[in-house]
Amino acid sequence: MSFLDFLAPPAHKPQMPADKIDKEYKSMRLKVFMGIYFGYAAYYLVRKNLSFAVPDMIGEGLIDKAGAGVAMAGIPIAYALSKFIMGSVSDRSDARKFMSIGLVLASLVMLAVGLLPFSAGVDGNYSTTVGILFVFMLLAGWLSGMGWPPCGRILAHWFSQNERSFKMSVWNTAHNVGNGTLALLVSVGVLVFGSMGIAESWRAAFIFPSVVALLFAWFCWMVLRDTPESCGLPAIEDYRKDYTGAKASKGEEEKIPFRRLFVDYVFKNKMLWLIAAANVFVYFVRYGISDWSPTYLQEVCGLTKDDSSWAFALFEYAGIPGTILCGWMSSRFFQGRCAPVNVIFTLIVAVGILMYWEAGAIAEFTALPLKYIVYVALSIIGGAVYGPIAMIGVQALSLVPKNAAGTAAGFMGLFGYMLGDAVLSKIAMGYVASSSLGWNFTFWMFLITTLIAAAICTVAWGKEKRIMEERVRAAAAEHKACLLYTSDAADE
Repeated sequence: MSFLDFLAPPAHKPQMPADKIDKEYKSMRLKVFMGIYFGYAAYYLVRKNLSFAVPDMIGEGLIDKAGAGVAMAGIPIAYALSKFIMGSVSDRSDARKFMSIGLVLASLVMLAVGLLPFSAGVDGNYSTTVGILFVFMLLAGWLSGMGWPPCGRILAHWFSQNERSFKMSVWNTAHNVGNGTLALLVSVGVLVFGSMGIAESWRAAFIFPSVVALLFAWFCWMVLRDTPESCGLPAIEDYRKDYTGAKASKGEEEKIPFRRLFVDYVFKNKMLWLIAAANVFVYFVRYGISDWSPTYLQEVCGLTKDDSSWAFALFEYAGIPGTILCGWMSSRFFQGRCAPVNVIFTLIVAVGILMYWEAGAIAEFTALPLKYIVYVALSIIGGAVYGPIAMIGVQALSLVPKNAAGTAAGFMGLFGYMLGDAVLSKIAMGYVASSSLGWNFTFWMFLITTLIAAAICTVAWGKEKRIMEERVRAAAAEHKACLLYTSDAADE
C-alpha cells in the first residue's frame, strides 16, 4: 500500500437511524471544529520561530537583516507551493491523517533547527548560516502547507454556506492564538534557558514550541473525522437544508484529476483571480509587520525583548475579536458577502499603520510611554488585518464546489504567500530595511498596498453580490422544479 493509499478518504458508512442523527451531528461538529482550531493554532507554533530568534542571532554575529529576510522567505516560498499542490492532494485525502502527519513532521523540523550548531559569520559573510536556515525553512514551509487545506475541507463538509462566514471567522482566530502563544512560549523558554546557564537562548524559540505542537498533533488525531458521510451522517446540505452553496460535482469523493480541478474550477474563475490579487497585498501587511516587529521594535524603538514579545502577542490576540467581528458583520449585515467588510477593515488597517509609523511622535506629544503607543497601534492593525484574510478564504471556498475547496485554498495561498509574504514582506523588506531607504520606506509600502487592497475589494463588492443573488435564484428554481416533479409523481 502506497502513502497516498494510506491517506485516501474513508469510505461512506451506512446512515445511522434518524433519531440519532441530530445528537451525533452536533457532537461531531463540535469535535472536528475543536480539532481544526487547536490543530491549526499548533501549526503556527512552528512557523514564525525564526522571527523571534533573529534579533539575538544578529547580536551574536550569526546573520544580518538581509540574510534573515532571505532565510525567513524559505517558509512562505515552500508554503505557497505546498498549499497549492497539497491542497489538491488534500481534496483526495483523509483530513484527519493529512493534518496530523503534517503537524508532526513540521514540529520535528523546527526542533532540529533548535539543536543545530551554527558558526558566526566572517567578514560579513553569513552565507553558510543563511543557506542552512533557508533549507530548513523550506522544509518547514512545505510541511506547514498540510495545515490549511484539510481545515478548508472539513469546514466545507461539516458547515453549510449560510453559517460558514461566521464559523470560519472564529476558526481563523486559531493562527492568532498560535502566534500569540508562540511569543509567550518563547519568553518562557528564554527565561528557562537563562536560568540553566544556556548562552544561546534563541534556541528556545524553536525547541519549546515544537514540543507543544507535537502534543496537539496527537489531539488532532483523536478528534478529527473527514466527512459526515464517513461517520454515518447525511451531507451537511441535507442536515441543514441549506442549498445556497456551490454544489459538489457528482461523486463527492471521486478522485478528480488535478488538471480538471485547477482548470475548470479555479483557473477559469475570474472572481478567484480578483480576490487573489487582494490577498497578495493583505498578506504583505500582515507578515511584513508581524515578522519584523521583534527586530524593528528592539532596533528602532528601543523596546526590550519582553516588551517586543508582548507587542507581537497583542498584534496576534487583537486579531481574535477583530476576525470574529468581521465574520459576524458579514453574516449579520451583508448576507454572508465578504467584500463589504474587507473594504471597511482594510481602511482601519491603514489608520493603524499611520499610528505605528508615528508612534514616537505621538508618544512625545502625549507624554505617554512609547511602548504603550506601539501596543495600541499593533492592536489596531492586528484587530483589523486578520478579518479580511479570513473573509478572502471564505470567498474562495464559496466560489468552488466542495471537492475543489483545497485546490481553491491552495491557489489563494500561492499568491498570498509567494508574492505577498516571501517576496514583499521577507526579501524586499529585509533589503529595504538594510539599505539607505531604511524602515521609513517600508511604511510607505504598507500604506500603499493597504489602499490598493481596499480598492480591489471595492471592485469585488458588486461582483460578489451578483454571484450570490444568481446562486440563490438558481437554488429556488431547482427547489420549485423538485416540488413540481414530486407533485406530478404523486398524481400518477
